[in-house]
Amino acid sequence: MKIIGIADTTFARVDMGSEAIDELKKTGTGFRIERYTVPGVKDLPVACKKLFEERKCDIVMALGMPGTEAIDKVCAHEASTGLIQVQLLTNKHIIEVFVHIDEAKNDKELKLLASNRSREHAVNTYNLLFRPERLTKMAGTGQRQGFADAGKI
Repeated sequence: MKIIGIADTTFARVDMGSEAIDELKKTGTGFRIERYTVPGVKDLPVACKKLFEERKCDIVMALGMPGTEAIDKVCAHEASTGLIQVQLLTNKHIIEVFVHIDEAKNDKELKLLASNRSREHAVNTYNLLFRPERLTKMAGTGQRQGFADAGKI
């Protein structure tokens, strides 16, 4: 049985981890989920590494919601860099699912965006682990998680 890790944060204003877990359960079988919640996005790289090393996950989703301030953008970049380093150290995928608070015009739109992006990336995570050919079929089709797809040129 495969193990899918969910690393999420308390800083997020939407429970993105639960959204992803709900979607994973609807998408397929053959896995169990390990969840690890940390305070903020800069804590996600070590959470993902622990999910791989201590909880034996095969793939991990890292879900976070950086704030609107300049420092939040820097923290998100640092977290993203850390996530890349963990992927290279472990030779395993981390699906980074960040929703920047200023991507949305209001709280209603933010909740919808966070939910949709979390759910769409949950399907991507499942496909990457169990059905990679589905991702290959979508190559070059302008997929966008959380917003309408851009489409193929």
